[in-house]
Amino acid sequence: MMESIMELQDVWKIYRMGEFDVPALAGIDLTIKASEFVAITGPSGCGKSTMLNMIGCLDMPTRGKVLLEGKDISEFKSNELARVRGKKIGFIFQTFNLYPTLTALENIRLPMRIHEFPEGVIEETSMNLLNTVGLVERGSHFPAQLSGGQQQRVAVARALSTGPSILLADEPTGNLDTKSGGEVMDVFKRLNSEGLTIVMITHDPRIAGYAGRVVKMLDGKITGET
Repeated sequence: MMESIMELQDVWKIYRMGEFDVPALAGIDLTIKASEFVAITGPSGCGKSTMLNMIGCLDMPTRGKVLLEGKDISEFKSNELARVRGKKIGFIFQTFNLYPTLTALENIRLPMRIHEFPEGVIEETSMNLLNTVGLVERGSHFPAQLSGGQQQRVAVARALSTGPSILLADEPTGNLDTKSGGEVMDVFKRLNSEGLTIVMITHDPRIAGYAGRVVKMLDGKITGET
């Protein structure tokens, strides 16, 4: 039986809008096991991004529990939670979020420098990751010199640099053409086949099809899985 990495237990996220309470999440129960590739789908405003924020320990529930490797994240101090996000969780965004004044290789190395990895480890890991995403010959290029698909692959490598337990991707192909998006998803599939846990939100059924499990959302609730 696969070990649970992330568990949401009756999670609610309620926002106060004037005189009204608006639930972005309404009683979510979800377990993500090690080595799973899960896609979360649904229309805009259904709660996908709020759900990803919970899984990524970026936000706390109004009610319910979020457990990371069996530990309730509400019991973590703010500095402990920051370390968890920095080392255990890798984030990939639709807009790449690369530093324009750093080369591809320097972007990949940055999280390891922030977390004070040994220099030898930084050097070896960054080169290995550049190879993993098929960009060895682009290491000295700046983001403006790379295509959108190449930039996103650098972002994937950067997200993996600290050896996270889980990779979270927010519409990772949203700014890419079909070919570039497919190349990024091929990297995801390969990483997942090697044992990495991936949770991705997408509105695109074709992209969701790369995942092993698809969770469907509507109005802050899970409406089904395939």
